[in-house]
Amino acid sequence: MTEVNTPPRAGTPPRVGRWTCLVTTRPRLSLLVALVLTALAVLAGSGVADRLGAGGWEDPAAESTYATKALEREFPGSQPNLLLLVDAGDASVDDPAVAAGAERLAERLANEKGVTGVGSYWQSGTPALRAEDGHEALIAARITGDEKAAGETLERIAPHYRGAHGPVEVTVGGPVAVRHEMQTVIQEDLTRAELIALPVTLVLLVMVFGSAVAALLPLGIGIVAILGTNAILRGLTELTDVSVFAINLTTALGLGLAVDYALFIVRRFREELSTGAEPLTAIGTTLRTAGRTVLFSALTVAVSLAAMLVFPQYFLRSFAYAGIAVVLLAAAAALILLPAALILLGHRVNSLDLRRLFRRGHRPKPAEEEGRAWARSASLVMRRAPFFALGTTAVLVLLGLPFLGVKFGTADDRQLPSTSESHVVQQHIRDGFPGSPGGGLEVLAEGRATEAQYGAYKERIAGLPEVQRVDGPLVKGDSAYFTVLPKGEAVDDPAQRLVGDLREVGAPFDTKVTGTAAVLVDSKDAIGERLPLAVVFITIVTLLLVFLLTGSVLIPIQAVVLNALSLTAMFGAVVWIFQDGHLSGLLGFTSPGSIETTLPVLMFCVAFGLSMDYGVFLLSRIKEEYDRTGDHDQAVRHGLRRTGGLITAAAVILAVVMVAIGTSRVTNTKMLGLGIALAVLMDAMIVRSLLVPAVMRLTGRATWWAPGPLRRFHARFGLSEAEQPEPARTPEPARDKVGTRG
Repeated sequence: MTEVNTPPRAGTPPRVGRWTCLVTTRPRLSLLVALVLTALAVLAGSGVADRLGAGGWEDPAAESTYATKALEREFPGSQPNLLLLVDAGDASVDDPAVAAGAERLAERLANEKGVTGVGSYWQSGTPALRAEDGHEALIAARITGDEKAAGETLERIAPHYRGAHGPVEVTVGGPVAVRHEMQTVIQEDLTRAELIALPVTLVLLVMVFGSAVAALLPLGIGIVAILGTNAILRGLTELTDVSVFAINLTTALGLGLAVDYALFIVRRFREELSTGAEPLTAIGTTLRTAGRTVLFSALTVAVSLAAMLVFPQYFLRSFAYAGIAVVLLAAAAALILLPAALILLGHRVNSLDLRRLFRRGHRPKPAEEEGRAWARSASLVMRRAPFFALGTTAVLVLLGLPFLGVKFGTADDRQLPSTSESHVVQQHIRDGFPGSPGGGLEVLAEGRATEAQYGAYKERIAGLPEVQRVDGPLVKGDSAYFTVLPKGEAVDDPAQRLVGDLREVGAPFDTKVTGTAAVLVDSKDAIGERLPLAVVFITIVTLLLVFLLTGSVLIPIQAVVLNALSLTAMFGAVVWIFQDGHLSGLLGFTSPGSIETTLPVLMFCVAFGLSMDYGVFLLSRIKEEYDRTGDHDQAVRHGLRRTGGLITAAAVILAVVMVAIGTSRVTNTKMLGLGIALAVLMDAMIVRSLLVPAVMRLTGRATWWAPGPLRRFHARFGLSEAEQPEPARTPEPARDKVGTRG
């Protein structure tokens, strides 16, 4: 039977799609259910930050992880995580009064519940525990239990040891103190970032929309996404470890992407209303066009974040959990709750136009004039396409050159402000103690052996060129361990080479090497082994999704290459600023001289996904116009005209959120926020505005080519913005063609 298109009779509701009917049939009920679920999410997600961990950089299947757990079990004192820095002032640590006071502190610490393996300079006489100037020395111990239990123990005992005790002054440090202080600082910084980002975002949205009513909608969607993701993370902490850093990504992406999605949907809805469409018809058109694009965009971002699941470190996996959850929740809220709100508001979505307070009698621009500057810019770029293509590519490559000198390291106390107590303790140890105490390597020996065999093995490792001293062995049953102090820094290149040398030394028993440098070596190996898989996964799925969107073979390749190129400035800036220490005074951080190993992977996945987010919005509008007119150049100009300003506004808002996150006092969080803010702005203002139109002009109509089998595949499974052209109407130049079939 042939379907005949007939105009609706008077009084008949406009024909809309099934999804539009579903989300707009009972809009009040939909919003009420969302309000109830959001309230439940607040309750479910409360206290989530207290259950998150501050570690997660190690590979759980690595040799160093196995050795660390074995040493914790068999020799709890071998790896102290609590350090008390005892300062004797002008006296010597060998002064009898000082020694007596320090020994009382050590004895008292040994009697604390949850503390084991207490040792000190005054008990062992180990030179590594005494400062070179003789005025400071260390008491070392291990707080048992997982991160949460260790943090609770530290909170309980630290106030009783910190401060003056007779002739000495005590400060508290060590890895457990660093982790605990980092969690506290991140929670405080996140609250401050939200207080900065929310009002600034609202002001920017008012500037974009004019209407205060329209501006509040994206903000509401973002809050729903953030609260929902916090509840999901709280549930995940019952099943697996989740990093405290992930909560920063939740706030940034939840607010940023929700604003992006709501911006495009509200803008398209208002655009349809301006042409005279009724609210229900406008919602139907909006969901068929901008709504489908939002869904595709969310999938591309989620795919980029999902690539972090291939890595074993729970630090990276946590960002995948949080990122995927917040992206899907933001898209769901934008596609379910936002249409319900818009159908209730109707034309009132334009209410409370605050911009008229500043117009002083000037009338706003007509709708057909909006975006003309972007159209003129696109025309200029396309006329000089070779110049802009080569010039912008050269600039981006030049900005990325500092990354060629990247050095990878581990996150330590220097992530914290220089005034934090645990940072001060570790800095005193680095500057004043010999041989990096606490930064040595431990060699676990398993298997029965004689004293002579242990002695011969100790001589072999003592003869390695990078070894300063070997202590041990300490034997317990069939296990023993040696402590190896490297000559240089705990994680510099010689220390990392020493890890490999130790693992190659032959022994009549099984040996496993752990320690800070060993964890770094194993983490780098795990990332290097799985990085190609992550890149291939992102590339293949992105190529497929963009092909389903456009039906072109060339556009997906362009999208992947240009997106990767847009990240060069971010990576170059990360090394130039955070590794080399430029602007460290201005930005308020201490450069460790390296980049934490997992950070580039995280930043790549997040920034690549956000770049694809903007790319999908631009390409979908270009494709819609190309399908309508068949004019390639006009389609590119039209796409930039309709989305250029909106993409830039969305990028600025997201950059504001990321900069707010970048005000954190923790260096990794600062690096993540400021780096991604730079990547987003470079992508929106350079790549989308200059490079994309230049490259598409150079490729011309060949941009849309695909072989026959792929064309048929796209016709069956691909995304089509304009489903069926209306035969009886010719669209106005300022309005985009939309279909009549739901």
